[in-house]
Amino acid sequence: MSDAYVSRRDALALAGAATIAATGQAAAAPAAAPASPRPASAADAAADRLLAQVADDYMALSPETATSLNIDKGPRAAAKFHLGDRSQAGQERFAAMVRRNLARAEAVDTSRLSAANRTSVEVVRSAYRTALKGYALPYGDVAVGGYRNSPYVVSQNTGAYLDTPSFLDTDHLVENRTDAEAYLSRLAELPAQLDGELGRMRAAAAKRLVPPAFLIDKAVRQLGIAAKDARDGGDIVSSLTKRTTKIPGEWGPQATRIARETVAPALERQIAELTRQRAAATNDAGMWSRPAGDAYYAYALRASTTTELSADEIHRRGLAELAELHGRMDPILKSLGYTQGSVGERMKALAKDPRYKFSDGDKGRAEIVAFIGERLKIMRAVLPRAFRTLVKGNLEVKRIPVAQQEGAPGAFGGPGSPDGKIPGKFWINLRTPDLHSKYSLPDLAAHEAIPGHVWQGEYTFALPRIRTILAFNAYSEGWALYAEQLVDELGVYDRDPVGRLGFLQSIAFRACRLVVDTGIHSKRWTREQGVQFFVDRNGSNPLEVASEVDRYCSWPGQACGYKIGQDRIVQLRGKAQRALGAKYDLRDFDDAVVQGGNVPLDVLALNIDDYIARTRRA
Repeated sequence: MSDAYVSRRDALALAGAATIAATGQAAAAPAAAPASPRPASAADAAADRLLAQVADDYMALSPETATSLNIDKGPRAAAKFHLGDRSQAGQERFAAMVRRNLARAEAVDTSRLSAANRTSVEVVRSAYRTALKGYALPYGDVAVGGYRNSPYVVSQNTGAYLDTPSFLDTDHLVENRTDAEAYLSRLAELPAQLDGELGRMRAAAAKRLVPPAFLIDKAVRQLGIAAKDARDGGDIVSSLTKRTTKIPGEWGPQATRIARETVAPALERQIAELTRQRAAATNDAGMWSRPAGDAYYAYALRASTTTELSADEIHRRGLAELAELHGRMDPILKSLGYTQGSVGERMKALAKDPRYKFSDGDKGRAEIVAFIGERLKIMRAVLPRAFRTLVKGNLEVKRIPVAQQEGAPGAFGGPGSPDGKIPGKFWINLRTPDLHSKYSLPDLAAHEAIPGHVWQGEYTFALPRIRTILAFNAYSEGWALYAEQLVDELGVYDRDPVGRLGFLQSIAFRACRLVVDTGIHSKRWTREQGVQFFVDRNGSNPLEVASEVDRYCSWPGQACGYKIGQDRIVQLRGKAQRALGAKYDLRDFDDAVVQGGNVPLDVLALNIDDYIARTRRA
């Protein structure tokens, strides 16, 4: 057995004697700052000012960030009226800001800082160094402290046509007349944002940097839905009108005019450009087929995993971990009467069992949302045994908009605003209830919501603001995968062997990702080979994995961060257990991981070393 897994009994035996019993929802407590002492010093005061300035500079070019944090007030009130610039000039301004602030962060003598500030400065350095490497390549969108790099400006899951309407609906609060006017202002800026992307799309096409034909087809269909919505006064208008019923003003007619006269034509210009590109596009799925594609993929892997692992190393690792996980699934399947065929074949048979399916249509969709709510209550109840400091886990379950669902994953999630007014989101894809099963949804809820993305994100609220903004894919997704593991270790599936199979299949799914992502981009696999690998080897739902594989084509490397990150967290946990012996407590380890914030994996190792040293001294 690898270091990536320990038994539930072994993990909890090392959690210390003083565990907290819980029978209901975990009580919320404010997240504490990292435990490392922070002496008041001139060096730390200067670092505080620098970190605050870095955050302000970021939000000046990304006003949506200030809104998502619900701090677009007072001196930042103007931010609520604007959208970020997605043109080439806007990209260049962002790169210049990153370059300038990286130089300032590099000049800091971190040896004079507290552990907490040292970590924050290292986070800025790492995120901005990586971003500048991305800006040096002739490709799409660079994740500056985010989880996704995309070589294509607009595709089935990238572009303002997806991001901005969703942002306006969920993060742009409308509580008064000024907020409504700001919504209209942003809606009026959306065409410029779309046209900024259009210019970059055309420039990329001139360099033969176009998406695969099958991604273009999806994007064109989704853009068509968005354009129709804008022309018909659909969701992009009703999002405002339903929130202004008690605010005097002609909000509906104004939003309808903007959407119909300016937004819809801008969307149609993008459709026309993608249609033109489609004529020259191929179905080659991988970056290997694009100019400088091998260099881009090497960068994407480094950015997504925060390691120097090569594509070949990651591919082999995925195959080995998949075999190990299937070895754990085999006896459970046999105990349920599934004895014949490979693990993948038996999981496909399990998926057909009507006991684990939801109803068809809207009835099934409602069942899914209710089921998620029930499972989240169960998971909240066990968390005091895994964390000494609890956060609220403020969230709502939302359906992925119809205009996005075809190209979207099965689900995604993240935290809300620090003041709690904007709840975290667990976005669930409900294009068909057959996407989900009753044995896979509990694990999905743990990953996206609690104790996964929503839960972890709330701990960053106690850190400098830039730490809430900047994130690293390997940590974010590694934590969410570790969260799935925690739920199993805490006994949630002890009387639910089919639920445990769902958890193990999910982890195996992430091992498959290591194989398929590298297979497509480095080993010249086709899209169809990628889909078939999931279906045959892991028994995955073909409806789900078709969109999954398309996502790997548009976000190269991103899918590799999950398993790499989880493995590293578990390896560090084993190191802490061995070093601390009787002083080890699971709650303290998990607190050290989440309270240190979202970091590259090498910085996470330093944070755990600091936790070990502090615990030894205690």
